[in-house]
Amino acid sequence: MKRKLASIQKVLAIEPIENADAIELARIQGWQCVVKKGEFHAGDAGVFFEIDSVPPDEPRFQFLWHHKDGTPIAKPAVFRLRTVRLRGVLSQGLLLPLVQFSELSTTLPPGSDVTEALRVGKWEPLLPLKDEVDGLFLPGVPKTDEMRVQSVPEVVAELVGRPYVITVKCDGTSATYGIHRHTGAFTVCGRNWSLKRGSNAYWQAAEKYQLESALSRHPEMVVQAELIGPGIQKNRLALQSLQLAAFNVYDQKKDRYLAHDESSAFLKSIGVPMVEVLERGESFAHDQASLLALAEGLYAGTQNEREGIVIRPLTESTSQILGGRLSFKAISNRFLLKGGD
Repeated sequence: MKRKLASIQKVLAIEPIENADAIELARIQGWQCVVKKGEFHAGDAGVFFEIDSVPPDEPRFQFLWHHKDGTPIAKPAVFRLRTVRLRGVLSQGLLLPLVQFSELSTTLPPGSDVTEALRVGKWEPLLPLKDEVDGLFLPGVPKTDEMRVQSVPEVVAELVGRPYVITVKCDGTSATYGIHRHTGAFTVCGRNWSLKRGSNAYWQAAEKYQLESALSRHPEMVVQAELIGPGIQKNRLALQSLQLAAFNVYDQKKDRYLAHDESSAFLKSIGVPMVEVLERGESFAHDQASLLALAEGLYAGTQNEREGIVIRPLTESTSQILGGRLSFKAISNRFLLKGGD
């Protein structure tokens, strides 16, 4: 499922905020968002912009980088919506009345994706330098991007009662390693592009774990991992050297992901560490609230908030709601409030 950075959403409920006269809390999907008092009522439709969305630089969004008195705030080169705390409550994203967007039809149903229509971008961390980019991502291999549970709260029900595994989400950057199915060349990718052989962190990790040799023996397998350590994000795991924490193994020949235990066995055989398992069970019984609570915690041996968790069935399966692999994430609100990405 493609992430809807801007979409038409129905307000599920409006709740008061203690000691606040001008604002109140709106609930949309699995999110909560602070809005102007009286601007919305339960059942109203609005345009919802998710966190990490980058609104276009145009007059109707300029209030985001201005003080209440109208004086401008030092606007960053790229302004993105983030999780904030207002009057003691979390606000995640931005909800604006549909009537403010004359280019949109007022009859669009809830869930309609208006990201492109409103020219909304997505913030991306740690983009590679232009001179490091070699070409396109590995053909036929899915890119790594899990949906947040708040965006698709109904997906939780698809996993209820089934064997499952919950792993720790490391705060780093996505790296993909494999043998190109057409050229036969060992290929190293960031989140969206293949990268030239060189001294960048992605290739350093490939050399550390001897991935070119290992995957040449298994050319059908692609390893997807979080690249973590010094110089990556804020190194919240407090590592002394670059490391990989693998979370996917993809079989190019069969065009499928390996199940958790299959991935674990393969990664062990080539000497690549797997992400930490936080919880495993035979019958999934979590709801959104318990997953968000479980997402919170510290990285082992540190006082740093962990990014969150990834939730999957033990055996690979398809989600009708996601329109693809049944896999989703819950990001820690404490992590986001402390400046996490």
